[in-house]
Amino acid sequence: MFFKKLVFSVILSSCLAFPVIAQNYEQSAAAAAFIQEMEAEHGFIPETLHTVFANAQRQQYILDAISRPAERVKPWKEYRPIFITQQRLDQGLAFWSKNEAALMRAEQEYGVPAEYIVAIIGVETMYGGNTGKHRVIDALSTLAFDYPPRAPFFRKELKEFLILAREEQVNPLELTGSYAGAMGLPQFMPSSFRAYAVDFDGDGHINIWTNPTDAIGSVANYFAKHKWQAGELVTVQAKVAGQNVAKGLSVKIDDKFTVKQLKNLGWAPITALPDNLKVTTFKLEAEQGDEYWLGLNNFQTITRYNRSVMYAMAVHDLAQLMKQARKG
Repeated sequence: MFFKKLVFSVILSSCLAFPVIAQNYEQSAAAAAFIQEMEAEHGFIPETLHTVFANAQRQQYILDAISRPAERVKPWKEYRPIFITQQRLDQGLAFWSKNEAALMRAEQEYGVPAEYIVAIIGVETMYGGNTGKHRVIDALSTLAFDYPPRAPFFRKELKEFLILAREEQVNPLELTGSYAGAMGLPQFMPSSFRAYAVDFDGDGHINIWTNPTDAIGSVANYFAKHKWQAGELVTVQAKVAGQNVAKGLSVKIDDKFTVKQLKNLGWAPITALPDNLKVTTFKLEAEQGDEYWLGLNNFQTITRYNRSVMYAMAVHDLAQLMKQARKG
């Protein structure tokens, strides 16, 4: 069954509040084929899904946003100030104090330091202050059925979304998120929700939208499942010299060198590391000039959340600033 009778009735009553307009997917051939797949593969009731898609609205602004040419990649000296601000630090410390028990338990159970959990939520949504106001069903339907370049990805996420709505017994017409379908305090896509979100407060439901305890446990579980190593370093800065330094820079985020290889290319980590340790490397254009860094295993874990070294460094820097502030 798609939902228990109670939840199904909620969907139908909600549909009355969302009048069918010309921009919905009631007559969409793509949606009809999708409904058949959901019935065959996951046992959904077609009539229920027809009701949902009759009220899922195609949003042109979402297509415009995702098709917009990418902005130039900001250098680190411009990127860092976007995320490392006094306001974000202060609100992070307040969030930490308010949710200290849940953060302590998450650290104990998953081995992920509280400061990194808080920093992820801070960078993603300013601690829940900006989780997105778009209906997820609109975002994912628009991108799954009307954005060919990434339609397979968003069709998969739409499937995952409807399954999670069934599992959590929530109305798919009511859940909100980003224009791309990312949800809640940690901005999980539906597939990440189903793979990593946890009921950390034990109330029988997973709520990452308004329940910081579940969001905290979910981020910690995500990190743990992506091989966070408790007590290990995240990054180490290096001094560099010689003509072969550039040969030691990773071209892709997963490209790795051993520390010994880097030493032979003129890299000198400022913290002693084993010669056989494999690391990713990168250069940041900072205020005082170029900086050279080694990203260790835990740095790679952060990049699983967002495939950007500057994103990972912003999370790392915010985490360290909060940790220092907590020590006083």
